[in-house]
Amino acid sequence: MVTLSACGSPGSTSGSGGDSRTVTLVSHDSWAASKSVISAFEKQSGYTVKVLKDGDAGQAVNKAILTKDNPQGDVFFGVDNTLLSRALDNGLFQPYDAKGSDLIVPEYRADQAGHRVTPIDSGDICVNYDKAYFSAHKLTPPQSFDDLVKPEYKNLLVTENASTSSPGLGFLLGTAAKYGKTGWPDYWKKLKANGVKVVDGWEQAYNQEFSGSASGRKAKGDRPLVVSYASSPPAEVIYADPRPETAPTGVASGTCFRQIEYAGLLSNAHNAKGGKAFLDFLITKRFQDDMPLNMYVYPVVEGAQVPKEFTEYGPQAKNPETMAPATIAANRDQWVKSWTSLVLK
Repeated sequence: MVTLSACGSPGSTSGSGGDSRTVTLVSHDSWAASKSVISAFEKQSGYTVKVLKDGDAGQAVNKAILTKDNPQGDVFFGVDNTLLSRALDNGLFQPYDAKGSDLIVPEYRADQAGHRVTPIDSGDICVNYDKAYFSAHKLTPPQSFDDLVKPEYKNLLVTENASTSSPGLGFLLGTAAKYGKTGWPDYWKKLKANGVKVVDGWEQAYNQEFSGSASGRKAKGDRPLVVSYASSPPAEVIYADPRPETAPTGVASGTCFRQIEYAGLLSNAHNAKGGKAFLDFLITKRFQDDMPLNMYVYPVVEGAQVPKEFTEYGPQAKNPETMAPATIAANRDQWVKSWTSLVLK
């Protein structure tokens, strides 16, 4: 449990119901926000914010569904368009139309009739490559899904488990969008034959297995290709000391799938009033401007600032693969089941 609180904020919890002075956010492990921004919300609202990180997105959503009758918190952040229908169909959220939602870019909105979720950020799930590896081996980095199954890239790619990881599922859906309902299994047979490695989640894939990330190099990762995000290269620049002139990693632009993350007020939330206030806060310009350099995602509110490092090192994909929410809802569970049998067994 990570607690972010401002000095002098009322921190006592007086039981269930709207009188609680603590708002608990349940999220995946990648949640991050500047302390000053959270403190500003606490000072303005009178609530203390607690954050419960609950694993990769897939794991966090599944656990939230299992505990929905007695939820761990008030607001859930991190359910994305790949898992949204699962959350909605299981009654994870209660309706709330957040203040300021009219400023959200229309293409990111979902569940407009029910108002059960609020878009918070967007990003592109893409294969990243280690520039140093490909330079040393005089090999051109892959740029498309088709490239990844070529012999020259054998045993180079690591991806995440589609049944437990949001980027892993997004990568699977990207291949389904590219090759169709009947074509994606054949593609994955080729990818498996070409030595793709599957691990549980993004943290392991990117920070342990991938040779191009700073953490991966320390862990002696030996895979120069990883399923991550288009915004991962800026992170490698920003966190480096000294900063390099160019990013040490690149993005295979023809492997991207557009991801949108949402937050919602949990059904049976103990502090629904505080949860609503926090949802309002998540789409304020102050939070949206702060978010990119904390979670390495793009804002969804009109007028929010995009850092120059993003436009220079990690621009959004121009033509990412996408899939209608209804198509994802109708096929996701069966595709994941088929993928598990095909790739993991």
